[in-house]
Amino acid sequence: MRGASPALVALAAFFWGLSGGIGGMLMAAGWDAFVVAFYRGVIGLLFILVWLSLRRHDNGLRSHRLWFWSTVAGLGAAGNFAFYFLSIEHGSVAVAATLMYCAPLYVYLASFALRLEKPNALKWTAIAVVILGMGLLTEVHDIGANGITPIGIGAGLLAGLCYALFIFGFKYAAPHGSPQAILSIAFLVLACALIWPADRAQTLAVLSTPDWPLFAALGVLGAGLSFVVYIYGLRKTSPALASMVAMIEPVTASLFGLLLLDESLVWHQGLGMGLILVTVTALSVYSSDGRPLSRHSVFTSRHRH
Repeated sequence: MRGASPALVALAAFFWGLSGGIGGMLMAAGWDAFVVAFYRGVIGLLFILVWLSLRRHDNGLRSHRLWFWSTVAGLGAAGNFAFYFLSIEHGSVAVAATLMYCAPLYVYLASFALRLEKPNALKWTAIAVVILGMGLLTEVHDIGANGITPIGIGAGLLAGLCYALFIFGFKYAAPHGSPQAILSIAFLVLACALIWPADRAQTLAVLSTPDWPLFAALGVLGAGLSFVVYIYGLRKTSPALASMVAMIEPVTASLFGLLLLDESLVWHQGLGMGLILVTVTALSVYSSDGRPLSRHSVFTSRHRH
């Protein structure tokens, strides 16, 4: 059913949005941001390994290039998860999710620097609008307002940069193996990278905590089931439509923070968020011919298992 594919993409974006809110709840309960990020990746890894075991043919695991670029993707994912939750811890879910949603902007800037993409007036205008939106959203004129700190802003920006690194890594790994294999390696690298900064006592305490259902939901929705339904959903969903549907992620995360975590946004922050979401989505739709990298073109670049 063709109509079901965009719905699956929307469902994945909804799950990713929920994961930000769930992470916020766990950190509000006292859990370390790195511990939250670690378990999101580890539980997601277990889910992806099951998927890989069901799709063992043509996985490319013997390719050295697959392992190299999947490792790059894994380091990007590790930074993305960790900085995203740090941004939530030192700011808010809404700000963190929106700043991370700016990842396509960072991909554009990197593409300009590497001469992979030719800049033009439209793209520079879009970038300027996003920067204006960032200023309004993060209240750079009044740092500390509404609980937003420099650490929260910096971590949110780094989360977007790391997500861009994940996109690049996945892009170049895709010709050499299946999405399941790439994600399995990437999440394994993520787990190895995040176990070191995570609080050791809390890492062990998760195994017997009453909060384990939240950790399980975070991993399944934020890194396991979400990727499966997303990749299947992209089979018959155009990149342009997927780019627009992806806006559900930061909107869901923001609403979660506002409604369940008692966060707040003043009018100019809402305006800034709107400028960012609309402009980044427009950039993604504009690039749907595959020239610049985007999450939607990356996951469908070779395999459609």
